Amino acid sequence: MESRNPVFRSIGQDAQRGQAPSPQQLHDMYNAPAYAPPAGRTMTLDDVVVKGLMTLGLLTVTGTVAWVLDLSVGIGFVAAIIGLVIGLYLSFSGKASAPLTLAYAAFYGVAVGTISHAYNDFYNGIVFQAVIGTALAFAGMLAVYSARIIRVTPKFVRFVVAAGIALMGLMIVNLVVGLFNDTGIGIRENGPIAIAFSVVAILVGCFFLLLDFDMIERGVAGGLPEKYSWACAFAITSTLVWIYLEVLRLLAILNSSD
Repeated sequence: MESRNPVFRSIGQDAQRGQAPSPQQLHDMYNAPAYAPPAGRTMTLDDVVVKGLMTLGLLTVTGTVAWVLDLSVGIGFVAAIIGLVIGLYLSFSGKASAPLTLAYAAFYGVAVGTISHAYNDFYNGIVFQAVIGTALAFAGMLAVYSARIIRVTPKFVRFVVAAGIALMGLMIVNLVVGLFNDTGIGIRENGPIAIAFSVVAILVGCFFLLLDFDMIERGVAGGLPEKYSWACAFAITSTLVWIYLEVLRLLAILNSSD
């Protein structure tokens, strides 16, 4: 079989002509790099922007459909559970998957649409305020990250992740305690404790945006394959959904106290 390595091909041709390989040819043969297929295209910032817009766009479309059709809260709950399962798989597996990311956006869009409609029925105009608040949070944290006002260090990452886990733990405790009373531990009811919890949750969500921006920057600089732009799109979308729902909840608490 003819070799694809030009050094081996040259030596083979010399052997057929009765010529022994020279010491330099042998040196080149042993030092020649192994054959490797061409590398795929690496991820760029444009890739992340496009995939992010696609994911957020699909979430917006399914959310709008759920709003217009006035789907029941039960359907929204089922969609939220499915989206949560997909999101947890993507988060803990570290996989970059276009179908799963889009499926997450589709199901969570239905959940967000039904939740938003329910809140807007009680407080007209609150959804628009929450969207504006989420957009301002995104723009603000992007400016903070770009100006390096807050640097994403390993210590900062540990703090943000620990804060996120603590918030999740409190919500689980509140859910369990709520099985035995009407208010749980009070973090999802109206009042100062609920307001403080929502403010902290929004701040932690904003900090997670900084981690997302850092992940994108490191991925582009490190030459990750283009498919990982879907993982970045998922991270940004899930964080924005988190912030939006917490802003919506905070606005509802503030409006109820008027």
